[in-house]
Amino acid sequence: MTEKQQNIVNVALELFAEDGVDATSTSKIAKAAGVSEGLIFRHFTNKAGLLEAILTSGMEKAEAYFHQVISEEDSEERIRKALSLPFQIDEEEYSFWRLVYTLKWQKGSIQTEGMEEFRVSLAEAFEELNYPNPSAEARLVESIIDGVATEILLKDIHPTPLLECILEKYKLNKRKK
Repeated sequence: MTEKQQNIVNVALELFAEDGVDATSTSKIAKAAGVSEGLIFRHFTNKAGLLEAILTSGMEKAEAYFHQVISEEDSEERIRKALSLPFQIDEEEYSFWRLVYTLKWQKGSIQTEGMEEFRVSLAEAFEELNYPNPSAEARLVESIIDGVATEILLKDIHPTPLLECILEKYKLNKRKK
């Protein structure tokens, strides 16, 4: 991606996250990015193409986060890493994640192949630790991650006490690595 394309993507991401996709016109993006609207169309075809470029790039980041968890062999550590995911969000990525959550809430869901693999990996970890309902535990962890991410992204909270509380509930705070 060229520097101009990256600038357009960055500006669009900020505006989409702040104002919503539907309320953000390509002319508004062009003006804020200091480019012509035609340049946006030339590089991205339309607003949907621009949104797709943003989501594709961001989902690659999400897949990398999921891979860190899935590749962990130790079951307790895999669960700890999963529960810790929302606390690892870099502030520079907040706009992207706000956009993802906004789209998720508006459209119902945004799933990736890695998400299903992530869920199965968590269920396997809970099964190895003899939890009575590993699939439900995996879904619960997914919900916790979602809720905590929402708290971090949308509210001015200090996340450390939340992480400590979550790890204590799963008795994972004793094996900090």
